[in-house]
Amino acid sequence: MHATDTAPVSGTPSSPSAAPSGPADRVRRGPRRLLARGAAALGATALLGVTVTTGSASAIVNGEDATRHYPFMATVPVEEYGAQCGATLVDKQWVLTAAHCVNPELATLTGKIRVGSDHRTTGGSVRNIDKVVTAPGYVQDMTGTSYNKNDLALIRLDRPVSQKPVRIADKPGPVGTPTRILGYGTVVEAPSLEDAKFPNRLQQLDTRRGAVSECAPGWAGKTRLCTVSPKPKAMACNGDSGGPQLQRGKNGRWELIGATSGPGSLREGCGTGPGLYSNVPAFKSWIHKTIHKSG
Repeated sequence: MHATDTAPVSGTPSSPSAAPSGPADRVRRGPRRLLARGAAALGATALLGVTVTTGSASAIVNGEDATRHYPFMATVPVEEYGAQCGATLVDKQWVLTAAHCVNPELATLTGKIRVGSDHRTTGGSVRNIDKVVTAPGYVQDMTGTSYNKNDLALIRLDRPVSQKPVRIADKPGPVGTPTRILGYGTVVEAPSLEDAKFPNRLQQLDTRRGAVSECAPGWAGKTRLCTVSPKPKAMACNGDSGGPQLQRGKNGRWELIGATSGPGSLREGCGTGPGLYSNVPAFKSWIHKTIHKSG
């Protein structure tokens, strides 16, 4: 099956930044969530009166402010949420995110991609969206009882950035390998988007590769990674979708192994249970072919 190459997406040149200027900007009512239970849209309420936190507020959920600079971290503005998805710079002109973040049935991209900033709405390089390519075989779970399949998408920027892309790992480390996740998602477990609190500072959480048995039965596998936090009640949540999961390579540098897809269990909330991540190395050939073919 071939990747679905969508029509070029307007970057809304009139928008001056990669994210809305305020928490109530561009509000729409509808059944939308950035990172829904089981990676499905479960009918969260519209984003109204969302609090934006500053300083050292803990997050992703129960994480911490980023302790170093991540030049490959990017954000994808999504109109319905008044917030963002995460993304990772994998080429000077391409970022990788979750397919459900660019699915036109779930989200409308607006504004510009921001790359290489430690803050959600300022700094880094900002670029318009030139093109979106969804991974072959992507299937969106709309029932809330399962997971998204092949939940990845590439976004081409209208021109290259100066930041250095991250290397995609050849394969994820074995179960138990220390990993780190990044994002600007809600810092609290939010039953609805109106209860979410998004940080201005980039957040990080040290995690590990979980065993297949630590996520819901059948959810993890060759193309999906179960991710577990040693810290209780801590994990990626709403607004973190598409963001990176990293491991240390042999040279000690960060390598990309995962992209946030959704919670790894139906029994617990997205910020308290295991996380489910798309296995990026499993799609490495598609990623390189897409970038090379599209130029």
